Amino acid sequence: MVEVALRRGTIDRNRATMLATRRGEGNEKLFRAAGDLGEPVRSYVARLIAIEDLLAQLPIT
Repeated sequence: MVEVALRRGTIDRNRATMLATRRGEGNEKLFRAAGDLGEPVRSYVARLIAIEDLLAQLPIT
């Protein structure tokens, strides 16, 4: 999903809906689970959220 969206510079409507749903769930549970698993996982989750933020800024096609 990420590679295609970044290559095209857009995100399709279905994936945008999926992304909005995921973002609507919030990050609290993700951070809590990552905290239990240690630093490497926390860093990975932080990167995923940063990617999510980039995807949310793309135009929807």
